[in-house]
Amino acid sequence: MASTSRTTVAAAAGAAALFSGASFVSAPATGNLRATVATSTASTPSLQAPSQTASLAVAGVAVAALTASGRKALSIKPQLVALSAFENELGVQAPVGFWDPAGFTADGSVEDFKRRRQTELKHGRISMLATMGYITPEITGKLPGYLSPSAGLKFADVPNGLAAISKVPAAGWGQILAYMAFCEVSQDQSPGTPAAAGDFGFKVLTSSDPAEKTKKLSAELANGRLAMMAIIGMFFQDGLTGSAWGDWANYTASPLR
Repeated sequence: MASTSRTTVAAAAGAAALFSGASFVSAPATGNLRATVATSTASTPSLQAPSQTASLAVAGVAVAALTASGRKALSIKPQLVALSAFENELGVQAPVGFWDPAGFTADGSVEDFKRRRQTELKHGRISMLATMGYITPEITGKLPGYLSPSAGLKFADVPNGLAAISKVPAAGWGQILAYMAFCEVSQDQSPGTPAAAGDFGFKVLTSSDPAEKTKKLSAELANGRLAMMAIIGMFFQDGLTGSAWGDWANYTASPLR
């Protein structure tokens, strides 16, 4: 862009030099200022030298061509290419449509888009499980019996929310991590596979009808996005009030008071 601008300026300067040179050559070498002005005023285009007229015409055409090419270069918008590349992908849903405020797809990289979509699906599924983990004990109560008989720890002894992190024994966290690893390696999630697009073959999320399967996967993606927002809100409320469903009156440091 900078080189085009410099070329345009140089061409314009050359045209100006040719024009000014022609003016000085056609002016009389002797005589006072009034005679010079009178001679210039009385002259007509037909009296100019053909070579000078041709030089000015060529310079003008060059300037116009360079200016037009510079404007064409400035009008290129690569963002539109990235938008059209992903606007028909899974997850582009009404009423927002294709929404990328951070510009992650501005480079138009299909590989980066698919990798981020896989990450979004996993985060959405984990968030849905975490959200239900917050809600279920509050509605249905906790399981009877012992979580760890050797430690004498009952399910009822484990608080709901973030406080449970310090109560669950190490063996319990090991089981959770082992299940996560199983879910991760039990399916081929390499690019181009159905699992990479979210289809793990689960009955509730797949179908022999392509339209029905797309509908189910789109619903799961939308629910995962909602769950990600919900679990962050629950973490926020839990951290400020002291419990998963804590009363905001317990947040004595609130600036709204």
